[in-house]
Amino acid sequence: MNQKLNYSLRELAELAGVSKSTASRVISGNGYASPDVRERVLQAADLLRYKPSAVARAMVAKRTYNIGVIVFRDKLPIVSHTLYGRIIDEILMAAEALGYSIFLKTDREMSLRSTDYMLEQRVDGLILISRLQKNVIDYVKKFNIPYLMVNGSTEDPDVVHLVSNDEAGGERAAEHLAAGGHRKFFVIAGPGEHRSHSLRLKGFCQRLESLGISSSQGQVTIVQSLDSSFESGHELMEQHFNSFREAQYSAIFSTNDMLALGAMKVMLDRGMKVPEEAVVMGYDNTELSSMVHPSLTTVSVDATGIGRDAVSMLDRLIRGEENIPRLTEYESHVLVRQSTTREEK
Repeated sequence: MNQKLNYSLRELAELAGVSKSTASRVISGNGYASPDVRERVLQAADLLRYKPSAVARAMVAKRTYNIGVIVFRDKLPIVSHTLYGRIIDEILMAAEALGYSIFLKTDREMSLRSTDYMLEQRVDGLILISRLQKNVIDYVKKFNIPYLMVNGSTEDPDVVHLVSNDEAGGERAAEHLAAGGHRKFFVIAGPGEHRSHSLRLKGFCQRLESLGISSSQGQVTIVQSLDSSFESGHELMEQHFNSFREAQYSAIFSTNDMLALGAMKVMLDRGMKVPEEAVVMGYDNTELSSMVHPSLTTVSVDATGIGRDAVSMLDRLIRGEENIPRLTEYESHVLVRQSTTREEK
């Protein structure tokens, strides 16, 4: 048979010897067809390699099987971000498993244009990643489209959002370092306006306070970074290295791995031994954290669970399910590696 790239439903029906409406019922799975008719239609579809067009499928199901994903972040990296990139990877795989295609867009200006673009694509639902302004949520609500938020914070009780319990993760980081006997801490904190960095720092400091370790007594020094990059961690450690040594801090905690890795690079380049002279700890469990030497102790984030569940929950919203939890928090745990553990000899 002379194969074309695409055959119409009419041509499929003619080959199977049935009406167009009967062929449609078999292909869509909606309505009755006898076993004999069903077999003929499926054989014809296999012979023609027939696939219903996206438009036709959307007309039948009143859905496009497209999901819009918008990452709200004003600085690079975005898709290659150590955490967001992993979440997006999981979203892509989970969406494919459920038969969805993904439209991915980044928004560096916290505007409404990205939302407009997704609405123009007639997506079935939206996944909004990272912090965003309230006007975006209010705008999305006007169109009555299912949506949820990932790794952002909101006081709106109607918003379904999935987040890592970063405050508890910060507490666990403090517990780990304090259990190692450390009492003087140098903290490199990412941008305070970012939910994750803010809560990690809050949990870390609160837990130290509960253990009797206080910044007011000179035991904790916090240096704020304008971004969360390796370069920023490196630059800040260069600036504070002499005072760090003079004050005899024994532990560094950074609110993400890249800041920690940047700081540790300076320490090693300056001849310091990690962890013998000072320990270093990060947050996020990025791939790089296990590749460097010494490998970086860190706090893991369940990016797999967050990305996978974001698609699953959005699918439930699209299908009109009720009783979906408005807040889902993911716990983290400390991964102890060489940067905080002296090797036994």
